[in-house]
Amino acid sequence: MFCHQCEQTAKGIACTIRGVCGKEHPTDVLQDFLIYTLADLSEVLLEEERRGLKNPEINRLIMEAMFSTLTNVNFDPERIKVYLERAVSYFTPKIKPFKDLEDLVKQAEEYEIKPETFAGQSEEIVSLKFAILYALKGISAYAYHAYRLGEESEEVYQTFKELLIQVYKDSTSDLETWIKRTLEAGKLNLIVMELLDKANTSNFGDPVPTKVPLGTKRGKAILVSGHDLKDLYELLKQTEGKGIYIYTHGEMLPAHGYPELKKFPHLYGHYGTAWQNQQREFPEFPGPIVMTTNCLMPPKDSYKDRLFTLGPVGYPEVKHISDEDFSPVIEMALRMEGFKEDLPGKEIMTGFAKKAVLSVADKIIEAVKTGKIRHFFLVGGCDGAKPGRSYYLEFVEKAPKDTLILTLACGKFRFFDKDLGNIEGLPRLIDLGQCNDAYSAIQIALALSQAFKVEVNQLPLSLILSWYEQKAVAILLTLLYLNIQNIKLGPSMPAFLNKKVLEFISKQFNLKPITTPEEDLKAILG
Repeated sequence: MFCHQCEQTAKGIACTIRGVCGKEHPTDVLQDFLIYTLADLSEVLLEEERRGLKNPEINRLIMEAMFSTLTNVNFDPERIKVYLERAVSYFTPKIKPFKDLEDLVKQAEEYEIKPETFAGQSEEIVSLKFAILYALKGISAYAYHAYRLGEESEEVYQTFKELLIQVYKDSTSDLETWIKRTLEAGKLNLIVMELLDKANTSNFGDPVPTKVPLGTKRGKAILVSGHDLKDLYELLKQTEGKGIYIYTHGEMLPAHGYPELKKFPHLYGHYGTAWQNQQREFPEFPGPIVMTTNCLMPPKDSYKDRLFTLGPVGYPEVKHISDEDFSPVIEMALRMEGFKEDLPGKEIMTGFAKKAVLSVADKIIEAVKTGKIRHFFLVGGCDGAKPGRSYYLEFVEKAPKDTLILTLACGKFRFFDKDLGNIEGLPRLIDLGQCNDAYSAIQIALALSQAFKVEVNQLPLSLILSWYEQKAVAILLTLLYLNIQNIKLGPSMPAFLNKKVLEFISKQFNLKPITTPEEDLKAILG
């Protein structure tokens, strides 16, 4: 196998025997064959759309199927095979997939995505093609969440398909063309994150600052992890009045800030931390566990029989829910004992999306002008298992008390429960939400730049980012598209970006790898 799409890829180069994430060879090659097939399908669709035909159902399939190829989403070859069969049911493919799974895996090996796939092109162009491909994976995840809540765009689907086709079919040797296309993927992601922001807020209201308990309550319980707010909403509706408390895990924490979700009294609290700790945290949870999107790790036997997957998520021999019917989960929760007693814990705050932050913009601006706030740090992104990720906790702990910490995504779980105090009544730690709420962060930065009458890059704002998977790749390209300068990225640089591409990014955008908290704080603050 060959896979270098995530930050923890083997030896910082590529996984070639088994994925560090747990992905096995059959799943790897089937996912690559699926993407190849989606590129062929995209070509057919674009031609049909030029003739005025509409294909919303197929466009949605492309997004969901592409989403299934992200890191830690789908480990089940049988489920990937189903996506392949659905894709080829809409057109006559040049390569028809075999029916038998074993034969299909052998067939798929010929279409594995690796550097040799783009033989004859420069290393720099191959590197940028991988960047575009991985960004498209992240974009597909956000588009999937958005269309499930009623927000989609023909322009998004068209650009997505064009970029996917170009990765496979275009042998243009002009480096400048591929740089432009890479930034176009960043622009596309910005549009999709805006769509998702609209989808979330129009369905569930604008998030409001909310205290969330980290303790547990006596009674039956269900744990929900992932990102999908629609899945959580449906579960909350179906569990009303049944005496079951719903707990969030991982990136579902920001759900507590949405008014239409908050109104369910049995949405109780948050359990556990980030995705990479689930094998330690899930065994102790006394109820069923629902994985709505990515961030699934290979489950241990101690809780595998209590695990349910939804949508594009899959794992062999794990129960899968379809048609938003949570009755198997609810029945299991009612059979189980749940938590035996109330266990009080800390309370943390979430729900500081763009409207909540901008509602106190005058207070923030005044605090900056009077010197009470010296600098803003956006410290966030994906968490992971590498020891080097302790950098982010140390950075936040060592940041001077006259600095304000914005955070988002699961990177915040390194420090989300720390009491950093406040500045003029404003909490020093402000949780903006999920990874897609990078859109909120961008809107806040733009609003502050207008208020101070300076460019965004002249604000006293620094981005200290951690990355792990392909949604982070998409967000990084969005930031580069917006010409955001001076980003510090870690814990390591993407393996798919070769030396010359990294040198170009460093020169053009002054993007640098993290060093130590002390050195980076000194470099930023002087």
